[in-house]
Amino acid sequence: MTMVNAFDPTKAIGFAAEEAALIERRRRVLGPAYRLFYAHPVHVVRGEGVWLYGPDGTAYLDAYNNVASVGHCHPHVVAALARQAGTLNTHTRYVTDGILDYAERLVATMPAEIANIMFTCTGSEANDLALRVAKAATRGTGVIVTENAYHGVTDVLAQMSPSLGAGAPIAATVRVVPAPVTGDESGERFALGVKAAIADMAAHGIRPSALLVDTIFSSDGVFVDPPGFLRPAVEAIRAAGGLFIADEVQPGFGRTGAGLWGFARHGVVPDLVTMGKPMGDGHPMAAMAARPEHLEAFGREVRYFNTFGGNPVSCAVGMAVLDVIEQEDLVANAREVGAALKQGLQGLGDRRIGEVRGAGLFIGADIIDAKGAPDAAMAAAIVNGLRERQVLISATGLHGHSLKIRPPMVFSHENAELLVERLKATLASL
Repeated sequence: MTMVNAFDPTKAIGFAAEEAALIERRRRVLGPAYRLFYAHPVHVVRGEGVWLYGPDGTAYLDAYNNVASVGHCHPHVVAALARQAGTLNTHTRYVTDGILDYAERLVATMPAEIANIMFTCTGSEANDLALRVAKAATRGTGVIVTENAYHGVTDVLAQMSPSLGAGAPIAATVRVVPAPVTGDESGERFALGVKAAIADMAAHGIRPSALLVDTIFSSDGVFVDPPGFLRPAVEAIRAAGGLFIADEVQPGFGRTGAGLWGFARHGVVPDLVTMGKPMGDGHPMAAMAARPEHLEAFGREVRYFNTFGGNPVSCAVGMAVLDVIEQEDLVANAREVGAALKQGLQGLGDRRIGEVRGAGLFIGADIIDAKGAPDAAMAAAIVNGLRERQVLISATGLHGHSLKIRPPMVFSHENAELLVERLKATLASL
């Protein structure tokens, strides 16, 4: 499977000499496995709010990076990081206050049943830890994921991330199910796939340990409605003795505009919750939250340690991010600006834009041909056309035809209007 929106170095024609030299230098020192975005890669040297800036001062509207959840280089976050870095940074085997203050504040945002939290550095580590906990709690090994899911880059997670393609084959204990689709019966249809996967595991002597889903189904194309459609699938995995792991690395921290967590839209309480990227606004930090009863077997059998997970600097950064989300009312902003942006995309009335799906500032828009079929080539042309107009988005989905729009949560109505205006111009040019 080809990476959606990847730079093809064989088609790098007409680049400035300095730019071409930089790309070649990157290839030479970083090796062949890394990929760049866009037909014409973007060189950035600084960021501020919703903007990324090139070396010549060109400003790019960032409508893609949820990593910088509260905006690139937010002053409050940067100040917290610098202050703590100048005071103390160490591991979690000493008693420190910061990790406890942050853990208590973070757990307070969860349902009451979820009372423990463990810190890591990346979402991949958090998902890996959650799988270890699930296997210890259930004594099962089987995991169910969706057909174009992405859950991480470790060896274990790559084997349950179908979006990585044939180079990362799915593990024998993993079952892949169709992603949900929009509609009143989506929950039952999704649950049928989960039940079929459970039955197939049983036929092969595999005990299920977990259903692992990104609660906004980002890599599958962004599927969000109707709220509550996850419940039947969660009930199915629990009836089979497995746990529900909510991967909140992408939808978490208010992005959906309906509270801090994507799973809340579905009226379910997960057994384990993983989070990452947005919790540090660009600083590498992640975590796994859990119902205490599920941690008992793991904690009894395993001595867990993560050198940098939960260090004082990371915890100070995490606290500052929560400050900004609360003080700037970013959950409401995501809800209101996201609704306006979704309406603006639908209002373009272009036949090439099919279904537009979204919750808050996380939107997927299908690009289709004249017969209504997925049009990945047109989606890529739109993404690259917007890049040439200094707006950054990407594409996703099983067929690579869904525009993926996921800006920092400080995105304003004016930013949304600019995105729609430049998308209209891009469509007109194709």
